[in-house]
Amino acid sequence: MEGVMTYCVGMLTENGMVLIADTRTNAGIDNISVFKKLHMLVENEERLIVVASAGSLSVTQNMLSSLEEGLPGDTPDAPLRTLHTVPTMFRAAQLVGEAVSAARRSIGMVLAGTTINAGVSMLLGGRIGDGPLKLYLIYDEGNFIECNPDAPFLQIGELKYGKPILDRTLTWDTQLDEAVKVGLISFDSTMRSNLSVGRPLDLIVVPSDRAKDVLHVRVGDDDAYFNMLSREWGRLLTEARDTIADPPFMLDPEGV
Repeated sequence: MEGVMTYCVGMLTENGMVLIADTRTNAGIDNISVFKKLHMLVENEERLIVVASAGSLSVTQNMLSSLEEGLPGDTPDAPLRTLHTVPTMFRAAQLVGEAVSAARRSIGMVLAGTTINAGVSMLLGGRIGDGPLKLYLIYDEGNFIECNPDAPFLQIGELKYGKPILDRTLTWDTQLDEAVKVGLISFDSTMRSNLSVGRPLDLIVVPSDRAKDVLHVRVGDDDAYFNMLSREWGRLLTEARDTIADPPFMLDPEGV
């Protein structure tokens, strides 16, 4: 399996957007390395578009190169289609989906008959012009779904371990600092249960308020805040467990 182990989460609230991705890749049990999976595709005064990837590194790199060069237009003499020219985030999701599908077909033919997986998925987020922040999950066939206020997060990769904390604590009105905290706890839970996900973590925070700065952060192995968060979360979980009453059937054998 080539580069398939990862975890990425995107959170979209009324206060802004947060994307976090780990950097660990797996090309065999004896070949674990670091590779960037969170990419800023466009960032200027008029638009901001970022993508996080999980799955085949070959497909991801092919897709990113295609988007940078531009996809062919509808006619031979039409200009190339790029993320710098699409009018909305919906059109951006369509373009990325098309690039993902084409890259997967191309790489898939090369890998046919091997045990290497060409599957991939993407989280695409950002805003264009005066439009609101949008967040999409793009599948390897090119189809996609949009994040919505009823479930203000999307995940790709090794998602099951980090999902419960998001389900219980993240809502549409969550403040951005709280969303970042919840996202990092989600990663801590995942890393505790699956060694194929690990630091460094790449993190991008995009406030809804355009007057506020976009934050780019890398959380390394020696990050003091993350280490403290991990210790405190474990301690508080133990304390919470101890405050809950024991099952009554364990206290009264006659009641069994």
